Amino acid sequence: MKNILFGLGLLFIYACGSSDKPSEEAFEESQPDSVVNDNPKVSQKAISDIIQQIPSPLEISVLIKQSGTKYDNSILNSADKVSNYNSTYEKALNLGIYGTDLGYTNIYEQNQDGLDYMGVIKELADGLNIGQFFDMETIKKLATNSSNLDSLLLITTENFNKINAYLQDQKRSSQSILLLTGGWLEALHITCQVSGMNLENKELQEKIGEQKIILGNIMQLLEFSKDSNSNISDLKKEMTVLKDAFEKIKITKTYQESTYEIVDGVMVIKDNSSSTVEITDENILQIRDITNSIRSKIIN
Repeated sequence: MKNILFGLGLLFIYACGSSDKPSEEAFEESQPDSVVNDNPKVSQKAISDIIQQIPSPLEISVLIKQSGTKYDNSILNSADKVSNYNSTYEKALNLGIYGTDLGYTNIYEQNQDGLDYMGVIKELADGLNIGQFFDMETIKKLATNSSNLDSLLLITTENFNKINAYLQDQKRSSQSILLLTGGWLEALHITCQVSGMNLENKELQEKIGEQKIILGNIMQLLEFSKDSNSNISDLKKEMTVLKDAFEKIKITKTYQESTYEIVDGVMVIKDNSSSTVEITDENILQIRDITNSIRSKIIN
C-alpha cells in the first residue's frame, strides 16, 4: 500500500502566495474548547515520522469500486451537518471525515456530491484558521477529473506536511492529529460497510486487517495529545475498544530484501516483503459495529 497520506482526502492544496494569516491569539480565544497550550510528549519530528508511516486508504477506495459495489452516498457524512460542528475538536475531526468522503466521491466521479463536500471542507478549514492552505479552484479542477488523481495525491501529501508543521508551530498539533484520525476512521467505516455486505471479498477483508498496524500508530498520536483536551482523552478510550477488536487479527510478515530499479533516470526502492492477514467474518462485523459507534458520536 502506497505511503501517501490520504487521511485528509485529496484536498489540501497550498494557496501559494497567500500571506493573510489571522491572529492566532484571536483565533484561539474565539474557539470553543480550543487547546492553547498544546504540549505533546514528543517532538514535532517524531509526530511527523509517525504520520508519514500511515499508508493511503486510496488503494482501498479503488478496490471498493473494482469489487462492483455501487456508489452509495448514504454511508457518507451528510454535508448538511456541517453547521452542527462548533468546537475546534468537532471541526478538526469532521474536516478529516469530509476529506475522505470527498475522496470517495472522486473515485466514483460523482462531481455534484464532490462540490458539496468541497464547500463544507472550505467552511471548516476557515473555521480552524487553515483556510489559507486551500486553493478551491485548483481542488475543483483536479478533484472532478479522476485522470488527475496522481497529481492531486502528490500535492495533497506535500501540503498536509505544511499544514501539520503550521499547526504544530502554533501549538495546535492536536488538531493535526484529529484531522488525520477523522480521515482514517471514515475510510475504515466506508470499507467495513462495503465488506459487511460482501463477506466473500477476502481481498477487501485483508485490507481491513492491515489497518491494525495503522491504528497502532494513531493510538500513539492520541496518547501524545490526550492531556491537552478531555475530548481527545475520551476519543482515545473509544479507540482503545477498536484496538482490542483488531488485536484478534494476526498479521505475519515475511521479509525479503529490497531491490531497486531506475525509473525515468531516478532510482526507486522496491519493498519485496509481504504479509499474511488472518481475519474472519466475525472480526469484520465486530470492527464495523465498533467503528460505527465511534463515528456516530463524532458526526451527530
